[in-house]
Amino acid sequence: MSKRYRFIIILVTMVICFVFLFPSIRWYFLVPKEQQALALESREQIKTYASQTARVDLEELLALYSTEGPVPERLSFLTASAKKIYKDAKQKAPDSWNAKTVLNAFASRREVLDAIETRYREEIFALKDLQKNAIQLGLDLSGGLSIVLQADMDALQERTRQLYNRDLTEADREDAVTRALEALNSRIDRFGLTEPVIRKQGADQIYVEIPGTADPERINSIIMGKGSLAFHIVDQEASASFNSYYNSHPTTTFDSAGNLLDPTVVPSDVMILGVYTKDQYGLDEFTGNYTAVKKEIGLDGNHIRSAVVERNNLDGKPEVTFMLDSEGGEIFYKLTSANIQKPMAIVLDDRVKSQATIQTAIRDAVRLTGFGADEANNIALTLRTAALPVELEVANQQTIGASLGEDTIRQGLYALIGGLAAVMVFMLFYYKISGINAVIAQVLNFYLMFSVLSAFNFTLTLPSIAGFILTIGMAVDANVIIFERMKEEMRLGKGRKAVVDAGFDKAFWAIMDSNITTFIAALFLSQLGSGPIQGFAVSLAIGVFSSVFTALFVSRLIFDFGTDVLHSKNVSISWRKQKAAAPVLAAEAGGAK
Repeated sequence: MSKRYRFIIILVTMVICFVFLFPSIRWYFLVPKEQQALALESREQIKTYASQTARVDLEELLALYSTEGPVPERLSFLTASAKKIYKDAKQKAPDSWNAKTVLNAFASRREVLDAIETRYREEIFALKDLQKNAIQLGLDLSGGLSIVLQADMDALQERTRQLYNRDLTEADREDAVTRALEALNSRIDRFGLTEPVIRKQGADQIYVEIPGTADPERINSIIMGKGSLAFHIVDQEASASFNSYYNSHPTTTFDSAGNLLDPTVVPSDVMILGVYTKDQYGLDEFTGNYTAVKKEIGLDGNHIRSAVVERNNLDGKPEVTFMLDSEGGEIFYKLTSANIQKPMAIVLDDRVKSQATIQTAIRDAVRLTGFGADEANNIALTLRTAALPVELEVANQQTIGASLGEDTIRQGLYALIGGLAAVMVFMLFYYKISGINAVIAQVLNFYLMFSVLSAFNFTLTLPSIAGFILTIGMAVDANVIIFERMKEEMRLGKGRKAVVDAGFDKAFWAIMDSNITTFIAALFLSQLGSGPIQGFAVSLAIGVFSSVFTALFVSRLIFDFGTDVLHSKNVSISWRKQKAAAPVLAAEAGGAK
């Protein structure tokens, strides 16, 4: 490969790595602490903050309205919105913009309030997305969340009786908790470096530690759906009758707990559930409508194997397709066969999330249509993640600090930086100018490793840092092998280009052999280990790839740059003067005389 192509590959690699690493740089160094704290709040807290702050800003604008004062700088976006309103209406805009002219551009004060709240919401959610794309810190570096989840065995007992007409056994209880633990582990532990602690506690509890910043929103992603996902047939006649009754008696239909004050308004085999949709904050919002569904569960969500969003081949509209296991397929076939042209509700935690009309008898693959793109993705996500074998509730939740303390973390970072500096000083002292080559390779090596961390949202922990420290030695070892080979070639009296070519060519397989064996060991550790061991193994595997790239690819290009561009004739690689080897053939010939 020519030097030009190698340079282009390295340059492209550096740019791509910077794109991956930039979210981490921006989050940890450019975003103020108060904004970080705000972005890590739950969606309910963000909704409250955006709403309250928008009201305060609107009151300030109204106070400036009478005096025709200027619009505050932080609300300057309203001026741009007002100009656009005049432009879209094809009306002449005011000569000057102040609080009065800006407010008069909007149709109502509510529209102004919504515009301000939308602005705050979008800014905070943008920071929230930025934090998710940055490198996460583990429990031992920045703390996290400690949660105890309680399995609801009473609900599982009721469901078992409905579905199988029998009581819950001890084996059923143990199996449900075990499968719930596996499901939680699958949701949380998506990459080797997340290092969650998930274990069974007692007979019906699960203990979870989530590393990283203490974001309460992450709890919702763990226990989302709680497990009570089911399909119920909708009773249209009962729904119409109840809604008519509710419209006439809106204040005397339900008690404070949401129960019907007069159960006789609906048939005994029917229950009334509210219909919910996602609001702008991603929270469940009651639509104000109720639906009457059969109490009997048509299909339990545990029978769902997968759910994806696809596009209809005819009109391109999104549709949700999910697959059932063999038992669920038989149950669903009987259900749909007996209820063709009837609506069926998807019920999650006693909330109707969606309804679909049964068009034909269905056995294995179920297709739901009539949704927008966002709604289809929400339904697919609900179907994939909601069903747990047993409902889980948060029994205890607390934020925990860094287990090793800030002082220990600081000392560890000093040790890392000190070790790296010592290695660099040694390479510069022992190998002279060629040591600069090794130093550049080390810096790029760390740059590549942290870029990979950021790209895959891995969590950085002390064991993973240990893997990176070991990589320093491996990367330097590759440079040492190459440099020593080059010394051997210099003793033979070869020129710079021949020395560099032979040094890299002869060191290639020695470096590859050592790194391949290390990668195999890291692969087995990552597959067979867990927790800190797995984090160490994955970071070590990342370091193997980055060190090979910098040692064989980047270092070679630097030497070639010195040869072809700077026109260097010698290799500054040793303090000892290298002498050419004696002409062996001539000596032998002389001895033969």
